[in-house]
Amino acid sequence: MKKLGIDFRHVRGDFFGGLTAGIVALPLALAFGVSSGLGADAGLYGAIFISFFAALFGGTNTQISGPTAPMTAVSMVIIAGILAVNNGDVSQALPTILMVFFLAGLIQIGLGMLGVGKYIRYIPYPVVSGFMTAIGVIILITQLLPAIGYYPKEDVQLVNNYNAQAQELILENILREEAGEGILVLQDFKETINRAKTITPKQILEESQTLAAKDASGVIGAFKVLPRAIKQINWLELILALSTILIIYGFKRITTVIPSTLVALVIVSAVAVLGKLDYVQITEIPAGFPQPNLAMFTQFDLGSLTPYIFTAITLALLGAIDSLLTSVVADNMTKTKHKPNKELIGQGIGNSIAAIFGGIPGAGATIRTVVNINAGGKTRLSGMIAAVVLLIVMLALAPIASLIPAAVLAGILITVGIGVMDYKGLKAIPYMPKPEVVILLVVLVLSSVWNLVYAVGIGLVIASLMFMKKMGDLTSEDSQIAPLEEESWPDEQGFPEHLEEEVFIKHINGPLFFGSTSNFQKLINQIPDTASTIIIRCEKMRYIDQSGLYAMEDVLVDLISEGKTVILVSLQEQPRYMMERIDVIPDLIPENLIFDTFDQSLNWIVKNVHDLV
Repeated sequence: MKKLGIDFRHVRGDFFGGLTAGIVALPLALAFGVSSGLGADAGLYGAIFISFFAALFGGTNTQISGPTAPMTAVSMVIIAGILAVNNGDVSQALPTILMVFFLAGLIQIGLGMLGVGKYIRYIPYPVVSGFMTAIGVIILITQLLPAIGYYPKEDVQLVNNYNAQAQELILENILREEAGEGILVLQDFKETINRAKTITPKQILEESQTLAAKDASGVIGAFKVLPRAIKQINWLELILALSTILIIYGFKRITTVIPSTLVALVIVSAVAVLGKLDYVQITEIPAGFPQPNLAMFTQFDLGSLTPYIFTAITLALLGAIDSLLTSVVADNMTKTKHKPNKELIGQGIGNSIAAIFGGIPGAGATIRTVVNINAGGKTRLSGMIAAVVLLIVMLALAPIASLIPAAVLAGILITVGIGVMDYKGLKAIPYMPKPEVVILLVVLVLSSVWNLVYAVGIGLVIASLMFMKKMGDLTSEDSQIAPLEEESWPDEQGFPEHLEEEVFIKHINGPLFFGSTSNFQKLINQIPDTASTIIIRCEKMRYIDQSGLYAMEDVLVDLISEGKTVILVSLQEQPRYMMERIDVIPDLIPENLIFDTFDQSLNWIVKNVHDLV
């Protein structure tokens, strides 16, 4: 029986698959939410809505979607940037943050509708490898601080270092407000002074804390404050984090039937709560059904969103890659075939709805999808059940989940960071071609210490340039420039010997484009002085671009100016069209010197070229 495209014939398998996947997703959703900066509830909301709607509308039957390490890492950067612009005020920054996530979902829907899904597989492996390893590095390094119980906002001495800068920023905001209100600051110092007097020590402290947190964010920031953090280690938090990590890796040796992350979460949290230990809790998870955040629409400001449009595009593309890679894994396990464009539409709908309810974005999750399949999941119903499981847990256990130690989630994320790195790509570095190693390392380093979005873009540009260079080299190697007696095709074997010094043959064994023009331009230098006629054989030149066209024109002009005759043989349709557009034909090469076959050109040569020796 099928309704709305849902197959109910495998309900039992889908139930257990969805149940197991939901349980596996719980600790990761909480951890990714905390890591993003929006709180554990944002991770849960993302897992619930993305899993349900991506399964309902997607193109991979067994896919389990939700927050993933790559998507969370990029989201973390976006959130931190928008928070910094809004002076660390989450409520003020939230509409813009969610609108960026919402826009990313819409872009994914658009990509699916445009049929872009089938092209995602063409992204070079070194770019993906470097990016995934960078994600692991970012998660691992940034979680070291909460794992040892260090929070920059709570370091009084560090925060005090930003007092002067905080006061300067607050004063700048006052002046900006006055300018916006039309107050002439230089003529009305009294108003500025009066407003400055309203600044409270609490405002300065909050601004200083925001600056301290911002300066300590990311890989570079974490390394900057790590020496201070080590001196202020909270041993209880460190023990909780290490215990979590040990249980996650150790329990896998006992059994893989029960998710080790869930076991670690329950055991360590239970010990901390029942033992009444003095630990740092995660942010409180609101009880009740998630409510839509309509402020993202009512307070929408195009000006605040514009700087993040490219970031939203990158987030959408990353989610597409992440999801479709998982779809391939699912196909291999189930011997089925996913629909990539439909999958992108489903992921986009899931991310858009999750954003409306305050959830962080996500994608197809490989581990959760594998767990679902192994537990019996067969259809999209399993993904929807996984979402319902998370919703029930949130509605029934939100107060209990709010007691989870932050160090436990830091421990879980450290294992995620270690696991997400592409060790296969790293081990292959000594054996990879140097250009690919360069791409991998550039993406890895720039993603880790600078900007994930720009790093991927730079990696793609470098990969494209190196690919074009390689194709140009290969084309140039095939396109030999040599006299007849050194390099000839089978139909040239009977060429009259007495004319070999007077005739030079050029073979173009592929497209003439910007990557191969330099070698073509060497033609003049390699033509012997005795040659009065040049035959250019174009059978295999099916394409010529603008660069190749002008290179051809320059060579022809030089040859003809030297009094040489140029003959074209088997000129293909596209190159001929291009050459006619700029009058190379007939101004430089008249129609009577263009032949369909080599034999025709040979007849002309015999009649019109004479041995001058």
